[in-house]
Amino acid sequence: MENHEHHNHDEMDHSKMDHSKMKHKKEDHSKMNHKGGDHSGHNPGHGEHGHDHHKMMIADFRKRFWVTLVLTIPILFFSPMIQDFFGYEFLLPGNPYILFALSTIVYFYGGWPFLKGFWSEIKKGAPGMMTLISMAITVAYVYSSATVFGLEGVDFFWELATLIAIMLVGHWIEMKSVLGASKALQLLVSMMPAEAHRVKGDTIEDIPLEDLLKDDVILVKPGEKVPADGIIVDGSSYLNESMLTGESKPVKKDENDKVIGGSVNGNSTLKVKVEHTGKDSYLNKVIKMVEEAQKTKSKMQNLSDRAAKWLTYIALAIGFGTLAVWLILGFPFVYALERMVTVMVIACPHALGLAIPLVVAISTAVSAQNGLLIRNRTAFEESRKISALLFDKTGTLTKGDFGVTRIESVSETYSSEEILRLSSALEQSSEHPIAVGIIKKVKEDNMTIPKPENFNAITGKGVEANVEGKQVKVVSPGYLRDEKITIPEDAYSDAAETVVFVLIDGKLAGYIALADEIRPESAEAIKVFKKNNIKVLMATGDNERTAKAVSDKLGLDGYYAEVLPHQKVEIVKELESKGEFVAMTGDGVNDAPALAKADVGIAVGSGTDVAAETADIILVNSNPQDIANLILFGKATYNKMIQNLIWATGYNVVAIPLAAGVLYSSGFVLGPAVGAVFMSLSTIIVAINAQLLKRKIGKK
Repeated sequence: MENHEHHNHDEMDHSKMDHSKMKHKKEDHSKMNHKGGDHSGHNPGHGEHGHDHHKMMIADFRKRFWVTLVLTIPILFFSPMIQDFFGYEFLLPGNPYILFALSTIVYFYGGWPFLKGFWSEIKKGAPGMMTLISMAITVAYVYSSATVFGLEGVDFFWELATLIAIMLVGHWIEMKSVLGASKALQLLVSMMPAEAHRVKGDTIEDIPLEDLLKDDVILVKPGEKVPADGIIVDGSSYLNESMLTGESKPVKKDENDKVIGGSVNGNSTLKVKVEHTGKDSYLNKVIKMVEEAQKTKSKMQNLSDRAAKWLTYIALAIGFGTLAVWLILGFPFVYALERMVTVMVIACPHALGLAIPLVVAISTAVSAQNGLLIRNRTAFEESRKISALLFDKTGTLTKGDFGVTRIESVSETYSSEEILRLSSALEQSSEHPIAVGIIKKVKEDNMTIPKPENFNAITGKGVEANVEGKQVKVVSPGYLRDEKITIPEDAYSDAAETVVFVLIDGKLAGYIALADEIRPESAEAIKVFKKNNIKVLMATGDNERTAKAVSDKLGLDGYYAEVLPHQKVEIVKELESKGEFVAMTGDGVNDAPALAKADVGIAVGSGTDVAAETADIILVNSNPQDIANLILFGKATYNKMIQNLIWATGYNVVAIPLAAGVLYSSGFVLGPAVGAVFMSLSTIIVAINAQLLKRKIGKK
């Protein structure tokens, strides 16, 4: 399958993309599998342990919240401070002890998740939000209990109870938001059916998906989900792959076409030969890639982690400083303590801790649903900086669907039909669009394709082989120039054609011209790039005339013609040296060096061929509009992160001094319960703001 390189038009041979690269990918991802959990078959849980654990934690917080709330009502009702505030009196015999008993249950049962989290943070030597909550509720509980048993002062059990109840509901909502962010991932997991119809001779047996083996033939009935990746051996149908690729239109599939596990069959029955099952399937690769991206921390996340840690230290320092200052000023210990408790409650960096991870989880999952697979979070966030975009031509800006437009002979010995027939021998094993175009023409003309011998690829220039005793070469114009062979004057028409030349026994015998239609989406995408001040450039192995025709038609900012794969790296370097922030698009195989060198490497491919190792972001479809979506969504994601960071930290900047009592002389002091309400509110606002990101991605 290497012979596609001779055309060097964009080296988009996807057949190369799913072998060595895929193996490497598989090994990488197998390491990160949750506790060895298999993704094969209908196993409901990629990461099911984590997912179920998360659900159990939500249920636990919900239960603790309701129990705490039920106990908080009598605590509030019997609290002397609340009675005094509302002007009623209802004290039971032993009232302080009743409050102490109810508050003890609230402290140990309702506060348990925070106390447990506190120990976990202390053991790791990384105090955080759990440390702050635990200190606040412990100080409140210990102090109030002491007042019941003789210490002079006023209890604030009611503040302890309301604080824990508010914290629990805040956590409950937070966790539900985080769980919601991974819904797209769970949706992908649930896309595989539980069973497959295996064809055995004349019989059909229903078997569990995990029992399905490579090379099994399965029957897919109308309306059913395809159980595994494979190749159609009988039948044709339209398949809905929208959940996998983001392509909204059903795709026509005929015999020998690949189908993806999880796609939905249309109204015809298909027989499919299984290629990949379980961990090797495309769907699982997508799931693992998305999960890997969600685990990967970017620069922004590391920034928020550091901010949360420093906020913890600052809050502790201000908390104890507040206690000391109010005591020095001669205020009662209970008042100074209340100020300290309030500062610690306010400063809990819940919103900050959630600000970035929630945006990450949502953006990664939503991107995957729209055909953008993010492998490098930092590159995705930095896609907002892209100032120059270097495109391959074939299959990206153009459809990559070549049709033969002319076959010309320049030899008296060989007719145009003979030139086509002999060259087809060299093209039959390649999946390059040009080779496919030539073979399609041969089949249309009902020609028999001869067998090649001593096949050899001329790197980046062409292929050669012996066919029926003749030495045949199919080469690019660059080869002719290198060999000082004159290119016929009429080889190129004005049309945006691609031309390959056929040499027989060392002499130019003729040439074959093919045309590749420009994608209708390309022009729209380029308008978006221009609007965002992004230069759009094209690098192609095609000839100058073809490259210029495509460039002019699309209004590109520039193009590079007759470029060999290794020269694309030089183009990227040259653009970067001019101060451009460069994104490179390629197939991830021949373009690997350029993808690695670019600031953002975007691999384009389709279906099961997505496997670029060096790319930061992978586009499931070869659609330039997806790149426009990617850049705009990258900007939206970054903006959401900044908004959330500003909200989370800005809230603390304002609230902490108010809690410490800086406006005491004006008669305003922020109480602990009010502080807890605002803290939870800031967390909820951050969560809602992150959810709004879902509206920001362009819908196809």
